[in-house]
Amino acid sequence: MNIIDLHCDVLYKLRESKGSLRFADSPELQANKTRLQNGRVKVQCFAIFVEPHIHSEQKFQVALEQVDYFYQEVLGKNPDMVHIKEWADFDRLKIGQTGAMLTLEGVDVIGNDLMKLRTLYRLGVRSVGLTWNFANLAADGAEEPRGAGLTMLGKEIVQLNNQYKVLTDVSHLSEKAFWDVMEIADYPIASHSNAKTICDHPRNLTDEQALAMFKKGGMIHVVYFPPFVKEKGEASIGDLVKHIDHFCSLGGVKQIGLGSDFDGISQFVNGLEDASKSQNLINELLKYYSEDEVRGFASQNFLDHRPGVRR
Repeated sequence: MNIIDLHCDVLYKLRESKGSLRFADSPELQANKTRLQNGRVKVQCFAIFVEPHIHSEQKFQVALEQVDYFYQEVLGKNPDMVHIKEWADFDRLKIGQTGAMLTLEGVDVIGNDLMKLRTLYRLGVRSVGLTWNFANLAADGAEEPRGAGLTMLGKEIVQLNNQYKVLTDVSHLSEKAFWDVMEIADYPIASHSNAKTICDHPRNLTDEQALAMFKKGGMIHVVYFPPFVKEKGEASIGDLVKHIDHFCSLGGVKQIGLGSDFDGISQFVNGLEDASKSQNLINELLKYYSEDEVRGFASQNFLDHRPGVRR
């Protein structure tokens, strides 16, 4: 069963390696091309993530370097990787092709310059997370002690996302910023978050947040990082399924997807150590849900809620 995965950090690793890793088959990459294809990941979203310690004046350059790796290493050396640049491109993928879409994890890279954000749109970014874990000029992140909401700049960014039919990703936001986003975002999404009721972590979503997402037509993509799956001990695929069960109990069966966070994690759910193991999750879900429901979790729910087709 084909999968659309909303989050990985391959581009970060490619840049860090300074060209020593190959996207096609380097074993250091949990979501290399071979593993994606073996796991039947039909579309992979590639995050641009710039670490907080990078000097603010260098962040946009680092972001562009990651985009360059996307174009040169991911797309340029692999003709079967197809760039998803607009929402209709999902429907144009052929057998044997894997889609690749750019996302942004934290607007730190643009400072307060919206021209830089528009430039990233033109390069193919179709989902924008306002923060990573901490604060920036747009909002506070999930682990920022202050817990403030959106700034005026943050609101401008969400409105620009709306204008360009770009997703606004809530996964790393503080609760206050989340609620601010929900007031104004046309296309909210959680690219890699789990249920706080099941695992009490600042990065997970409360039931109230999940219900607000579902009411507004937003998708929640469950993440495979064990500390977000289970509070203590090793995490199993069954533990991850509990989060899907919980979101379903809130009425979200048609608005749940997958966001692995591969290459951004160093701990793994047993049986989900890399993208090639993705069908292990699908097979476990088929024990409890209908084939149509599992197909929804894997890809169809996202396709049904893309900008442009959302009902």
